[in-house]
Amino acid sequence: MKIKQQNNFQSVLYLLPTLVLFGVFIVWPLIYTIYLSFFRWNMISADKDFVGFDNYMKLFSNPLTSKIMWNSVQYILWIALFAFVIPYILAFILDRLVPRFIDFYKGALFVPAVMSLVVASMLFAWILNPLSGPVALILRSVGVAMPFWSNTDGWVIFVIALVVIWKVFGYNFILLYAAVSGIDQEIIESAKVDNISNFRIFTQMVLPLSSATGIYVLIISVVQALQYVFTPISVLTQGGPNYGSSNIIYESYRLGFITFKTGESAALSVITLLICVVLLVIEYVFVERGVYYEN
Repeated sequence: MKIKQQNNFQSVLYLLPTLVLFGVFIVWPLIYTIYLSFFRWNMISADKDFVGFDNYMKLFSNPLTSKIMWNSVQYILWIALFAFVIPYILAFILDRLVPRFIDFYKGALFVPAVMSLVVASMLFAWILNPLSGPVALILRSVGVAMPFWSNTDGWVIFVIALVVIWKVFGYNFILLYAAVSGIDQEIIESAKVDNISNFRIFTQMVLPLSSATGIYVLIISVVQALQYVFTPISVLTQGGPNYGSSNIIYESYRLGFITFKTGESAALSVITLLICVVLLVIEYVFVERGVYYEN
């Protein structure tokens, strides 16, 4: 009994540094953010005015909030499509249909993952410059005018999402390729002997058997859509035009550190947390239970 207690004490002792760091940098900021969401404070005054749920009411009654929420949904959809669905399909194609030069493909696609988002944002700003960028010059040579995407709702969201997609595509592809290539080859060969189409092999065999990795990549794609776009927004548009490219993460930053509405910023952060929790619950209820784990 004493040996067991001693082992438990040693285990807690080993975990203590991690628990302290977790508490200081995760738990305490979360609790303090929830606390601030019930106050009106500008980070300068020594006093905080308790306002209850007024900060939340202001956010829900503000029409800009619904616009920013819809922008966030669009980011999620674009990044889920181009950084999850397409890498999944490409991983299957390169593994089963075009296996030659796979090491080259993996290296080439992974290179953007090591680049800074700031550098990537500036690079895309030059490439997609509607007046003098390479893409604009090519389109102009065939008589097509490139739109001013930075001033156009819809286009601006796609371009900013494209920066993130370019950076995370290779990393997501490597994970999905590892899952797809890890499927037992005999299962695929048996399906081919029975003349089953590649489409059915992918949808009815590859997707279920690699679903454990697939659901992980889907979750991080949603996180990337909410978090990673902060840098391109900050570098390229600062949320414009007319909040057309802002999302909930950037708007929380703008409220807190530009307009100094700390209470509203904290309230929006809490709402963002609740949205993420709801998405995780939905994922667990409707998706996780159908995930295949080999062991």
